Amino acid sequence: MNFDNYHFLGMHLFWWFVWGIVLIWIFIIPYDIPGQRNKKNTPLDILKKRYAAGQINKEEFQEMKNNLEH
Repeated sequence: MNFDNYHFLGMHLFWWFVWGIVLIWIFIIPYDIPGQRNKKNTPLDILKKRYAAGQINKEEFQEMKNNLEH
């Protein structure tokens, strides 16, 4: 390995830092920030999924939806 002028495995030390920051940004930063990958479900989203799955009927859906909106 050549350690002259901060070259490590063919890359300048600066580029190791750049790649490190990119990897941290992709894999370590939590996803609950603006532009998140996995959108969290709101209570209304969960209610819609329950209705679509047939777990609740239309009347229950409307009642729970009205409760959430008020």
